[in-house]
Amino acid sequence: MSLSITRRTPLAEVRRLNQMLDQAFNGWPFASVSPDFVTSAWVPPTDIFEDADGIRIMLELPGLKPEDVRLTLENSTLTIRGEKKQVAEESTTKVHRYERSYGAFERSYSLPSTVDPEKVSAKFENGVLTVWIPKAEKAKPREIQVKAS
Repeated sequence: MSLSITRRTPLAEVRRLNQMLDQAFNGWPFASVSPDFVTSAWVPPTDIFEDADGIRIMLELPGLKPEDVRLTLENSTLTIRGEKKQVAEESTTKVHRYERSYGAFERSYSLPSTVDPEKVSAKFENGVLTVWIPKAEKAKPREIQVKAS
């Protein structure tokens, strides 16, 4: 009776894992639907700042152009949508790795009642979208002078 030892390389383990995942998800609810149906889970990083004058929302959108982004404001909810499309590579190019995220995204922000929705503005510069939402005049702090009687 002989005992054989099988050595597995990391690449063989990855292939085996891919086969197992393919088998597990074969027949998944969207498996027969076009791959374009399911969108990317790409969520652009966002910073939100507030001061006495308003709220500033900044989204990192590298690789996008202003026409790739759409902003809507409805019922005190600001929604920012867009899509980062993958550039098609030549078929002769050998791809070693894809790490950048692509696909459609949508971010929604509930705005406080203290802002002026009529004066919202947006600018796109160096891959960063900045949305300025000024506070309404009535919401800005003001000093009240005390009078002597």
